Amino acid sequence: MTELLSDSDLIERIFGHIDNNTTDLGDRVWREPAENYRSVARFEAEIKLLRRLPVAYCPSAALPEKGSYVARVAARTPLVAVRGDDGVVRTFRNACRHRGMAVVEGEGCARSLTCPYHAWTYGLDGQLTYIPGDEGFPGLDPKEHGLIPVTTEERGGLVFVTQKDPVSQGALADLPELIAPEQVVFDKSEMVDEANWKLIGETSMEGYHIRSLHNESFYPYGLDNINVVETFGPNSRIVFPFRRIDKLRDIPAEKRRLQGMITDVYQLFPNTHMSVLSNHSIMIILEPVTPTQTRWEIYRLSNKFVDGAPVDLTAAKRDAGFVSDTGLIEDRQAARSIQAGLEANANSHFTFGRFEKGIVHFHATLDELLANQA
Repeated sequence: MTELLSDSDLIERIFGHIDNNTTDLGDRVWREPAENYRSVARFEAEIKLLRRLPVAYCPSAALPEKGSYVARVAARTPLVAVRGDDGVVRTFRNACRHRGMAVVEGEGCARSLTCPYHAWTYGLDGQLTYIPGDEGFPGLDPKEHGLIPVTTEERGGLVFVTQKDPVSQGALADLPELIAPEQVVFDKSEMVDEANWKLIGETSMEGYHIRSLHNESFYPYGLDNINVVETFGPNSRIVFPFRRIDKLRDIPAEKRRLQGMITDVYQLFPNTHMSVLSNHSIMIILEPVTPTQTRWEIYRLSNKFVDGAPVDLTAAKRDAGFVSDTGLIEDRQAARSIQAGLEANANSHFTFGRFEKGIVHFHATLDELLANQA
C-alpha cells in the first residue's frame, strides 16, 4: 500500500501554496502526438493493454450481497462480475457455453445465472448446473462447460479484473484504501461521448483549467491553479482545495478536518477516476468504444463516516446534482471540442507543461507499458 501525504501534511502543503501563490510542479514537459487520439492502430494497442492490466470494473459496494451481479463490456469484452455464496467476487466472460448469448444484462441479484435463450443455468461460481432436455446433449460434460473465468481481485473497496496474462500489476501495486465498507452506491448511470477516452481523462488530471473552463461553477469556490499532485506507482492523486480551507488556520492542528475543504481526485491507471467531494464520492470508469468514442460508467457513493457519524444522503444527492449539472458538462464539452478539432490538423502534438504533472505521468506510464507488451 502506498503512503500518501497525511491530512496534516497535506494541509500545510496547501497553506504554503496559498501563501506563496505556488502549486505542485512536474519536472518535465511532454509532447503527445495528436494522432494518438484518433489512430486505429494505437487504439487497438491500448485495448490490448487494458486486457492485460488489472482494471477497475466496479466498486465492491455495487455487489453488496450474495448473488449481486454487474454485467457490462470492459475493453470491448462482455463480462459479468458476481458475488458468490461464499462472499467472493468472481468475474466471467458473459457468454453462455451453449450458443454464446449473454447470460445476464445490467445489474441485479439472482440465485443463479440463467441464459434467456435456452435456459442453460449456471451457479454463482460459474459452474453449469442445469440443461433443459439434457438428453439432447449426450456425452456433454457439465464440468467442462462452465462460464469462462477472468482473474478477479477485490482491493481497496474496488473490484479489479485482468482479462489476459498481465504485463504489470497496474493500479494494484500501490493502491490505498479508497472505499470503506460503510459507503453505499446511491446512483449508477452511463453515457457516451464522441471523444477519445484519454481526452476525457485528462480533464480531471490538472487544475490549470479551473479558472477559465469552470469560471462560474467550480472556480467561485476553488483556487486558481493551486493543487497538490502526488504520483504513486502508475497512479496519481490531485487535490483541489476550496477557498474555505483558510478557516482551518484558526483551528488547532489536532482538530483540523479536511472533509469539505478539498476535492481529492485519484487517477487509477489506466481509465478510472475516483473523486471524493464534500458530501459524496464518484467513481468514473472510461470505457474506450472506438478511437473517437467513450462510454462513461458512473457510480455515485456516500462518503466515508466522519468521526463515526453517518453521512447525510440528502446532502450527498444534492452534491452529486451540482457536479453533474456543472463541472462534468463543461469537461465533456471540452473533450468533445478537442476531438472534433483534431480534424483541423492544426496540431501535430499537444504540449503538457509542468502544471500538468499528473497527465505527463499518465502518458509516460502508458507509453512504457505499450512498449513492454509489443
